[in-house]
Amino acid sequence: MGWDLVLVAAVLIAYASVSGRLRRSPVTPAIVFAGAGYVLGGDVLDLVDSGLDSGGIRVLAEATLALVLFADAASLDVGALRREAVMPLRLLAIGLPLTIVLGTLVAVVLLPGLGVFEAVVLAVVLAPTDAALGQIVVSDERLPSRLRQGLNVESGLNDGICVPLLFAAIAFAEVDESSASATGVLGDLVAQVGIGAGVGVAVGIVVAVTAAASRRRGWLDGHWAQLIPLATVVIAYVATDELGGSGFIGAFSAGVAYRFALGASVAHRSTLLTDEIGGLLSAVTFFVFGASLIGQGVVDLDLATVAYALLSLTVVRMLPVALSLIGSRSAPQTVAFAGWFGPRGLASIVFLLVIVEEAALPGTPIIIEVGTVTVLLSVLAHGLSATPLTDRYVGWLAGRRERLRMESEEAAPGPGMMRRSPWRRSASSGDSSPW
Repeated sequence: MGWDLVLVAAVLIAYASVSGRLRRSPVTPAIVFAGAGYVLGGDVLDLVDSGLDSGGIRVLAEATLALVLFADAASLDVGALRREAVMPLRLLAIGLPLTIVLGTLVAVVLLPGLGVFEAVVLAVVLAPTDAALGQIVVSDERLPSRLRQGLNVESGLNDGICVPLLFAAIAFAEVDESSASATGVLGDLVAQVGIGAGVGVAVGIVVAVTAAASRRRGWLDGHWAQLIPLATVVIAYVATDELGGSGFIGAFSAGVAYRFALGASVAHRSTLLTDEIGGLLSAVTFFVFGASLIGQGVVDLDLATVAYALLSLTVVRMLPVALSLIGSRSAPQTVAFAGWFGPRGLASIVFLLVIVEEAALPGTPIIIEVGTVTVLLSVLAHGLSATPLTDRYVGWLAGRRERLRMESEEAAPGPGMMRRSPWRRSASSGDSSPW
């Protein structure tokens, strides 16, 4: 383990040293760390332990997801969401359920080795998106704010939504392999969700109120303030787990309560260290993915596995997005852009590691193989396509706006005529993008 940590740290330093040069390049952090893990793992150089039976991997997976869930919830920009809620709400309320349903149907057809609920498990594992795999898409201000906010909010919330769905699917899949009843499983699930939400909200509110009172009195040192969210995640996760609830739901609920009790600005400033540590753990998780899962997932590939992975990244994602945006006046190019940029990344990897550690499903090897291949293809395809497709979309957008401007000038009334712009409705809403 000692030399494993040295190698991981060396990769972190090496990437950090050239991170500025790679910022807008197709080489994303996910590609670097997954690739380094694969090369240093047992399938190539065999310099790091690539076994999945290590308790440390479970701790890493759970800590990473708990931090990410809390940070995403605590950093939620409610103001922007209220102003531009159409796209993220449609993607989460319509697109996400349809993605899971379609992913399940495709798995049932292509992967007969999986039971129905195991197919649901696979669909839920691959439903969350990871905006970090195409960071330029949500950070490039040349893109319409509505599009950037939509994809960013979707990525920030869909992993939290998928957590209870994953555990529900695993529980029902295990019913067929045990003497447990569906009623008992449903009761346990409701208890886990209820305890997680209750404990998380209580912890988030108590910590936020305490921190706010200390801050008003001038008792709170700025450096120590950065440690409060980290401690909050630990309390929410561990307390929820000890009480029989889902620690992930506890962490997510604590983040939501922390953000609303403390206020958006203060909550965001106080979670900067949490974000950085979450980013560090995410990089290490991708390293573990490369060292432990890639080799296992790409051995003895069959056509069904590759077909499912390709469909998951295209039809299974893009068709639900297109259906969810019907009536939103989004241009076809925008719908296609939003549909393509639904990368599978951190949440899917953590879900796969959780399944390896906790689930006792006959179809686990198939789920791990298909999930790994899908994430690997996503890391490569979305990382390499983010910059060129963004530039191409921005070029199309500029051309569209120029055509609208020229048409508007040509339609302008002559002297003495009443001025009535055919774009009055769009102009009054302050939106000049082709939505």
